[in-house]
Amino acid sequence: MDITSIIGILAGLAAIIGGFFWEGGSLTGLLQLNAALIVFGGTFAAVLISFPAAKLRTIPAALRMAFGRSTENMEEKAEEIIAMAAITRRAGVLALEQKAEEHPHHFTREGLQLIVDGTDPDQVRQILELEMDAVELKYEGYTKIFEAAGGYAPTMGIIGTVMGLIRVLGNLTDPSQLGPSIAVAFTATLYGVASANLIFLPIASKIKSRSQSRIQSLEMLLVGILALQNGEHPLLVRKKLASFVTDSHSEDMADNKRGLS
Repeated sequence: MDITSIIGILAGLAAIIGGFFWEGGSLTGLLQLNAALIVFGGTFAAVLISFPAAKLRTIPAALRMAFGRSTENMEEKAEEIIAMAAITRRAGVLALEQKAEEHPHHFTREGLQLIVDGTDPDQVRQILELEMDAVELKYEGYTKIFEAAGGYAPTMGIIGTVMGLIRVLGNLTDPSQLGPSIAVAFTATLYGVASANLIFLPIASKIKSRSQSRIQSLEMLLVGILALQNGEHPLLVRKKLASFVTDSHSEDMADNKRGLS
């Protein structure tokens, strides 16, 4: 699990609740079940209306992507491609046949199978780019669900506040209760704005960041697979792939390059 996501949410909630108590607020004034029902129930219902069932079934996968530990190690994948480039340089593309059958990564396995089968390079590029587009659309779908929830939650909070004010203004027989009742009514707005900016929108941003990283990894693999098909020298392949990894990893790859030369 990615602990930074959990820490971020907990730190945000602690800051809001701590600031509330610092100003003299009470726990009973902050915990309002009716406000929570309106905001979270209304947001849930709005999301159900907005997306088909097939999209909603992807929510668990989206949460795993946001809170799970990232498995993208671009340096390791680049080094694997470079090692395969050395093999194809010595023995040809057919020497990768076993790797093409057994490789655990779907995109790499599919690309290797295409080049081992002698598929035209333009066709290989087209097929793999279509695969990348499908992956990108899937991740965009994940993001849109939580972006929609982040848009609906503040509106549901306002609705809850308006409903509370209607109830308060409809019963003015006890003016001493007017202030506390209005404060309770505004709790719904707090729930809506806080949940949008601490939970829903940050999750959407995390998914978007993770998806960009994964798409970049697929782009690097595409370049590497096409280089394998062309029988390019491992040092040239390393030079191409180095531009896809972070600065620190680029330095490591450069050190490895000097070791090979």
